[in-house]
Amino acid sequence: MIRKAIAQDIDRIVEIYEAVHDGEEAGLITTGWNRGVYPTRQTVLDALERSDLFVEIDHDDIVAAAIMNQIQVPEYDDCQWENSAPEHEVMVLHTLAVDPPMSGRGYAKNFVRYYEEYAKSHGCQNLRMDTQVINSAARKLYAGLGYHEAGIVDCVFNGIPNVKLVCLEKRL
Repeated sequence: MIRKAIAQDIDRIVEIYEAVHDGEEAGLITTGWNRGVYPTRQTVLDALERSDLFVEIDHDDIVAAAIMNQIQVPEYDDCQWENSAPEHEVMVLHTLAVDPPMSGRGYAKNFVRYYEEYAKSHGCQNLRMDTQVINSAARKLYAGLGYHEAGIVDCVFNGIPNVKLVCLEKRL
């Protein structure tokens, strides 16, 4: 089940982010995220305040979290999108994180499918998201779900320097 996050979910979502950071630092996961830079507790608090933070629950535990909204980051301006659309027709998926011990069970795929239905229900036929070049697992997942890599933008992203941001899109 996927639902909007509530205040009681904050600590568990931060635990998931910290577990991803632990995996990154141990060389077990390659996301390109940096502890203390992105994502952080403030990422969760800001999304909760905007009411665009979602969680996936299995057996009464939060196993994944993501942000869904129509906020296109400034770096998207440097991408040559194949599907041009007015901003009000674009939905963006941000910061999809699955608790590392739960990875490989289809939670990310399920979240992306939910995101697509959420976008449709909000009148958005154009979907966008991003990941870093080094995140081969995410790139493979998104390609398998029909997302096209529109371009790669060299930038400082969410405070992380030297990012090669892969911009992905899909038209429903």
